[in-house]
Amino acid sequence: MEAPLRILIVEDDEQLRQLYRTTLSLAGFDVRQAGDGLQALREIDRDPPHLIVLDLGLPNVSGFGVQQEIAAHAHTRDIPVVVVTGSMLDLTNLDVPCVLRKPVAPDDLVAAVRRCVASGGPGIGS
Repeated sequence: MEAPLRILIVEDDEQLRQLYRTTLSLAGFDVRQAGDGLQALREIDRDPPHLIVLDLGLPNVSGFGVQQEIAAHAHTRDIPVVVVTGSMLDLTNLDVPCVLRKPVAPDDLVAAVRRCVASGGPGIGS
């Protein structure tokens, strides 16, 4: 039996973070979490996940900053990122495979994670 894929949820709203964690855990993923951008970068450096669910409006280091750091390093640049945001900004220039706008239904989150996992990234499925 394969080990479940590791997902890192980066969300500063504790209730949303717990909702996402429960939803993805029930869907069979190994879920880690971070409440701010700095904590996320430390977690990514310590144990890179297979996929990141990333809020953009984070304290300490913004979600944009986290995404730029992920993209800037060879060992993390291919990790798929699902952006979950309440922002209405045009995000077409953000180099991520999936963007969800809050509020996000649990089924939509699971579908987006599965779609992004299927779209690639080294280490996915291996």
